[in-house]
Amino acid sequence: MTMHLILWRHAEAFDTTPDLDRRLTPKGHKQAAAVARWLSEQLPRDARIIVSPAARAQETARALTKDYETDPTIAPGAQPESVLAAAEWPATRGTVVVVGHQPTLGAVAALLLSGSAMPWSIRKGGLWWLSHRVRGEDAQVVVRAVMAADLL
Repeated sequence: MTMHLILWRHAEAFDTTPDLDRRLTPKGHKQAAAVARWLSEQLPRDARIIVSPAARAQETARALTKDYETDPTIAPGAQPESVLAAAEWPATRGTVVVVGHQPTLGAVAALLLSGSAMPWSIRKGGLWWLSHRVRGEDAQVVVRAVMAADLL
C-alpha cells in the first residue's frame, strides 16, 4: 500500500493583519499558478486536497482546483502531528495534498524523513512530495520531488 503526501506551502502573501486574512501578492498568484500547472500534470484525479483556512492557502489551492476541503487543524501554528492526522498518514491509499504553512510543513517533512520535527524550510509556493511504502518488513518514506515555484 502506497500513500503519497504532498506538502505545498502557500505562495507569497502580503504582510498584513489579521494573519488569517492575508492574501496572495501578484507574485504569489504567479507562484501558485506555476506550481498548480505542474501538479495538475502529476496528480491522479482522485487526489484529496486539504487546505488551511487562511486566505493565502485558500488562494494557493484555488490555482489548482476548487474541489478541496478546508481543515482548521492545519491552520498557521499547527503541530506536525495535526497535519499527519488530517492527511491520515500513512494509513490512506492514494494521494493527499496539504496546502499549509511554515514552519509546520517543513517540520512535517523533517519528522517523516529524520524522525525529528526539525525547522526545515519549504520556500513560499514550493512543495515536497513524499511517499510511504512497505518493502518486506520495512516501512519507508521516499522523496519523490522537491519543487520551488521559481524553478517552474
